[in-house]
Amino acid sequence: MTIFNSPRKLIWGEIDVPLFGLSRDIFGDPLKVPVAFSLVTDGSYLWYLVNHRQPARLHPKARPAGFQAELWQYDVAELFLADPVSGRYFEFNLAPNGAWWSCEFTAPRVRADEMDIAMPEIATFADIAPDGSWLAALAIPLSLLRARLDFGNATQINVAMILESPTQKFVSACELGPGPADFHQPARFSKISYSPLPD
Repeated sequence: MTIFNSPRKLIWGEIDVPLFGLSRDIFGDPLKVPVAFSLVTDGSYLWYLVNHRQPARLHPKARPAGFQAELWQYDVAELFLADPVSGRYFEFNLAPNGAWWSCEFTAPRVRADEMDIAMPEIATFADIAPDGSWLAALAIPLSLLRARLDFGNATQINVAMILESPTQKFVSACELGPGPADFHQPARFSKISYSPLPD
């Protein structure tokens, strides 16, 4: 999966990066409206940006930039980062309004901590247009990822979304195989490839 390298610090409101589109769910069924995402590093942060031109159904307790568990019960974008050596991985959830949640796992669905722990260094941003279309971003400090996950060229990654709630369509950039929807498959995550951010 491609992560773009930006030579300059990204600033919300001035971000202009290429987006990758996803038009089908994990079962091959078309989405009503495709969803797009981008991953970018700027020397300090790993940015995860998601754009969907369709109104979202939000968790009723989701507040902009607030830390909120169980966002996955409604429309949400998810980012998974795994260390193939230790087997540890992070899950980050990003709601269309910028609410977020994260958890560290030591193995598939085995939490490192039972309690939810918000990381204050993480920043989120969001714009929701009058027609309901939305753009949201999660900025994770690279220093945090390197310290907790040995983030680097060997890191495995996946981006996923849950859309069209309440019926819910499960979307994944990586092939997750047959069976029920299960994003917690670090063995199926993609390796990172870096690319310069186009001018």
